[in-house]
Amino acid sequence: MEAIYISELLTQEELKNVLEKTQTGLEMIRFSVGENLDHFDSQIREAREELARLGSRELTLHGPFLDLNPASYDTLIQAAARQRFEQAYRAARILGAGKLIFHSGRIPATVYLEGWAHRAAEFFEDFLQGKSGIQILVENVFDPEYEGLLELARRVRHPDFGLCLDIGHAHCFSGTPVTEWAAALGPYIRHVHVHDNDGRADEHLALGKGTLPVEETVREILRYSPETSWTVECSTQESVESSVRMLKNCISSLSVLE
Repeated sequence: MEAIYISELLTQEELKNVLEKTQTGLEMIRFSVGENLDHFDSQIREAREELARLGSRELTLHGPFLDLNPASYDTLIQAAARQRFEQAYRAARILGAGKLIFHSGRIPATVYLEGWAHRAAEFFEDFLQGKSGIQILVENVFDPEYEGLLELARRVRHPDFGLCLDIGHAHCFSGTPVTEWAAALGPYIRHVHVHDNDGRADEHLALGKGTLPVEETVREILRYSPETSWTVECSTQESVESSVRMLKNCISSLSVLE
């Protein structure tokens, strides 16, 4: 059975309707914002109340990313990222999330690829010491190529570490086909962020409303990562529901073909 989540990009009423209708889990994003982490205790209380209202069965957390760079050369910047990541991990532990997703933090033209994976791997290996039970996943955003993430995944030797492939980001921020991203990152993919675009901007459209080759991409992901989970990241109820349907149908049809 495919594990599908819905990102917390809808209103609470819409989220409740979609979760009940689609029988999916929730990817909570409130702990991705530094201001919310500054009010950790109250945000935990609100998160618990929200989960009670929504009745979500499975939970994934999106970690903080604004202004953070875990692979920075500057130790003070790394320390700020570490503090925020630790807060997000604590939230994931308290709320019972199974996965915690962080952005790679790499912005092309400002950070060279050479040496990036080495510094990022040192950061995450240190961060993961003494931790277990929650998957820590690094997501591509502006990354124009997959080689850095592939090297990072190979360097970090921890059973809970892996990658989150954002197929929409790969489609619009990289000149390399998203199917090649899926094939190259292969078994390191533990989670997938799902949305569509026209290949030029990060629009977060419903699947099938852009130019992303949906079936081919899902096929490549399942070929190498058959146990992966998925989060639909669209901002309207209609887009979320249609994307969940398309994703489920695609996974089901590919499973039958195998």
